[in-house]
Amino acid sequence: MKTPIEQLLVWGSVGLALAWGAAQAQPAKVDLGKREYEARCASCHGVNGKGQGPLADLLRRSPPDLTLLARSNGGILPMDRLYDSITGDTTLAHGSRDMPVWGQVYRADAASYYYDMPYNSESYVRARVLSLLEYINRLQVK
Repeated sequence: MKTPIEQLLVWGSVGLALAWGAAQAQPAKVDLGKREYEARCASCHGVNGKGQGPLADLLRRSPPDLTLLARSNGGILPMDRLYDSITGDTTLAHGSRDMPVWGQVYRADAASYYYDMPYNSESYVRARVLSLLEYINRLQVK
């Protein structure tokens, strides 16, 4: 028979092993911006953002290199301009745009997801676009 101290050490060891195992089993954090980029942007802009995605050759104009956006704007990522471009909130004076209007797509996604519950579609769009912009910011060359 084990002494109370030996029993405490055994149970303490078991508890530590269980706690360590639980900590190791934590799911990986989801990178929402990266996931959004890969789902919506990589087909044209490429996985690395350099504009060489598998569909780039099918477009009238080559997609821009997203890694150079800050560099070509004095070192600052033009968030407002990118936000408006992604959502489709900018008005084009001439011609059409090759890039899909993701704001409309996100609004439709929200409507199908929240169809029977109250929601704010603009908040839903804003969250998706801002997570995407945060990821594009991480792609910028230094």
